Amino acid sequence: MFPTARCLAAKPPGFFKRSAEELGRLSRIVWNTETLHVPTKPYHLLNFEDESTVMACKTMADRAVGGFSTASLDYIPEDPSSDTPAHARFHGSISTKLPNNWRVERTGYAAFRNQDRGLWLFGRLYWDVDPYAFLALRVKSDGRRYTVNIQTDSIVETDIHQHRLYTRHHRVRELPSFLEEDQLSSYEAEESPELTDTMYPNGIPPSLSDVPPPSTIMSSSTATTSGSTGWETIFLPFNSFVRTNHGMVVEPQSSIIRQRVKSVGIGLTDRVEGPYDLRIHRIWATNGMSEGEAEEERRICGADALPVDEGVRTNWTRPATLNTADSQRKGKENKAKGLKGLRDEWD
Repeated sequence: MFPTARCLAAKPPGFFKRSAEELGRLSRIVWNTETLHVPTKPYHLLNFEDESTVMACKTMADRAVGGFSTASLDYIPEDPSSDTPAHARFHGSISTKLPNNWRVERTGYAAFRNQDRGLWLFGRLYWDVDPYAFLALRVKSDGRRYTVNIQTDSIVETDIHQHRLYTRHHRVRELPSFLEEDQLSSYEAEESPELTDTMYPNGIPPSLSDVPPPSTIMSSSTATTSGSTGWETIFLPFNSFVRTNHGMVVEPQSSIIRQRVKSVGIGLTDRVEGPYDLRIHRIWATNGMSEGEAEEERRICGADALPVDEGVRTNWTRPATLNTADSQRKGKENKAKGLKGLRDEWD
């Protein structure tokens, strides 16, 4: 069997190409003095418009322990007629059926992540997302309760930082009529107290609950589907990710080592039997939506497109004409809107 031209083109880059790409990226940072101010350009981690990115990812499912769930990650070419970009399709089926193995007590999960990025001239290759505040994902979801996973070069190799992937189609667990949404976490805990005590010893963290926390940046569109393409962009704050180990929240909590990110991926552990289908266009680190990204955002996401962030537009500087009162009022607005409040983190 001989490799086709498409297979050769989709092959992940080798040592010399990785080294050249990383040296080029670092050179551009130095040349543009990007380390002296808050970056306004996106830092792409997984760009699934490139088929080689899909080839460089691996899938995982409970079949590894005898379960019956399946997971696939396929490359879907661009469709110009519907403004659908080239993307990856994460799909399969979840089964909670237990194998004939007394050691396995729980099944029903599937996931994917990028494989080890390999070596370059100066050692192992990591992503350095330290200058960025958000992990951005452009996805088209079927509404299931997916989780975003980040792994770093930490002391405990099996540690994973997690955050729920909230979308406009996110299905929350149906609540009894006498409960409000802010009581969801306690209701979730009552459903399975033993399992909850094991997985969340200090209660369910907000970023893993069914209700999106205020720190999550999502489309502000209404529930109408008019003008919607199904695609949407979500910003998840890096400082909201929760440290877990084998699916359980561990203490003490620690922040993500942003300078040494090994892998990024998405998992499904809702244990709801049946098929799932998630489309992913890109995953990147960012400080907000820039004007350069706005055209693509509107073209792909339609009515669900995120607006250009004012902080990125002005390069995180306030107009000199503002008086003291205006500055104080502006600071309160920035803090309330989330993305603009990033400036306070860097002052």
